[in-house]
Amino acid sequence: MCGIVGYIGKNKKAIEVLINGLENLEYRGYDSAGIAYISDNELNIIKEKGRIQNLKNNLNLNTESRLGIGHTRWATHGAANKNNAHPHRCNNITIVHNGIIENYIELKEELMNIGYTFKSETDTEVASALIDYLYSKYNSMDKAIIEFENKAKGAYAIGIIVNGNNDNLYAIKKGSPLIIGVGNNENYIASDVPAIISYTKKYITLNDGEYAKISEDNIEVYNEFGKIINKEIKEFEGDANSIDKCGYEHYMNKEIHEQPEVIKKTSDMDNLPNINNFSKITIVACGSAMHAGLVGKNLIENYGNIPVDVEIASEFRYKKLFLNKDNLVIAISQSGETADTLEAVKIAKKYGCHTLGIINVKESSIARECDDVLYTKAGSEIAVATTKAYSAQVEILSILAYTLAKNSDNVKSIVEIKNFLEDLKKLPIVMQEVIDDEDTYKNIANKIYNKNDIFFIGRGIDYALSMEGSLKLKEISYLHSEAYAAGELKHGTISLIDDNTPVLGIVSDEFISDKTISNLKEVKSRGANVIYITTDSLNKNGDFYDDKIVLPTVNPLLQPLVNIIPLQLIAYNVAKLNNCDIDKPKNLAKSVTVE
Repeated sequence: MCGIVGYIGKNKKAIEVLINGLENLEYRGYDSAGIAYISDNELNIIKEKGRIQNLKNNLNLNTESRLGIGHTRWATHGAANKNNAHPHRCNNITIVHNGIIENYIELKEELMNIGYTFKSETDTEVASALIDYLYSKYNSMDKAIIEFENKAKGAYAIGIIVNGNNDNLYAIKKGSPLIIGVGNNENYIASDVPAIISYTKKYITLNDGEYAKISEDNIEVYNEFGKIINKEIKEFEGDANSIDKCGYEHYMNKEIHEQPEVIKKTSDMDNLPNINNFSKITIVACGSAMHAGLVGKNLIENYGNIPVDVEIASEFRYKKLFLNKDNLVIAISQSGETADTLEAVKIAKKYGCHTLGIINVKESSIARECDDVLYTKAGSEIAVATTKAYSAQVEILSILAYTLAKNSDNVKSIVEIKNFLEDLKKLPIVMQEVIDDEDTYKNIANKIYNKNDIFFIGRGIDYALSMEGSLKLKEISYLHSEAYAAGELKHGTISLIDDNTPVLGIVSDEFISDKTISNLKEVKSRGANVIYITTDSLNKNGDFYDDKIVLPTVNPLLQPLVNIIPLQLIAYNVAKLNNCDIDKPKNLAKSVTVE
């Protein structure tokens, strides 16, 4: 979601650092951008609606400045306009803020009653006013921050400049991600590593309730009681190349092509947790991570013989739950900061459940909250539409299904997956072959890119893949797309089929392949343009399709990782033909850190 970057130091021009950092955070999604910086002892605030380029057009990057904060906003409170853009200043306090102050209306009324006025519709301006009031009351930023944390409810990551104090940058963290970058005679704050990776790989993570006082040569971190605490300086494992397009036109295309290497890295799983003794597994996730969970459900139930529920995290939080200490709760999140998933983990722990995170970002909030963590090793994923992180999540679930199947008394399962480890080593080569069949996907995209309605159908695990394929298409191309369980067509959905309506049918399960083909015949007879996606072992000829994609047959625990690639590349090419902003689709954010 929103991006934060801050700089204090003697080595660089703050404006240049801020703009570079914000550009590296563009992938998170935003609708306005702004910076605040000190130059000649004067505070300057520049902000604009729309892309960062609009902001740059009003800046002189060579302006001398050694202190500043910047922000990309994804609108929550108030319209996406210049007035609501960050930073927000109230008297002595200027801030940038990610998250939501849930009780901002009550706080705003209290502040208005003592004379504060407001120019924007945002909760952020209220936060700046509250900190300003507390600072003027106590004449101490430490006391002001501690009292702010007591009064403000919700989640927030905040960077602060104090008028008249050009030697310090402040940061507060609760619920939203915020790190401190460590340099030589300079330091940084950021909501994510890519903002500062070109300047430093050393960083400090802030835990909820902690705040920091940062100068050019010193960093002091305090707990919620104002007591200074020691923090470990960590080092990011990637480098600046991980956020470079490396010659690809879009990050999404680059990340699709990185999947074979990601699968190779993630397959090296050490110290897998023992999950054999749980009576039930519940997977909590959102979006594509939830779709990965649905694939995992099929694999674990079919081969591991343990019942699995998959819950949308935002629904899990508010429903009646039937959990106990014999349940394993698996939380899946690329960023490790997904607000609803984080809260779901906390709820599961209250029920005494053991929790396992499948996460891409080390030291993220969900990773710290879970009892065990398996990291997907996908590296930085910049495109909003996930591809390589999704595949890495599916791979880990496949590995978990395999470990359960090894100890199963299900003879069929043992026979089918006996060569799993050997097949896993070969999988990157197979995936690369599928990725390289680009002309096939471009051809299909040319036939469907101008259609108003597109449908994906499948049964069982193929239905789970259909859901992810449909989401990929709609989120980056803005075309209306739906996924349906193939057997449900005759219960209403088939009424939506008209002449040349694209229907992508996935057929990879031998047990139900004939049933799905029968459904494809039903839509074909009503004029649909059928794209038949199957494996070479199940390939059938006939008059029930217009185009066909035949994929290599691999170990059944790994087949979903092959089958998803055509859906990703068809979506990518459709969006490209429609001239969409593929890496930064409208209204979407990479990391959803608010409810």
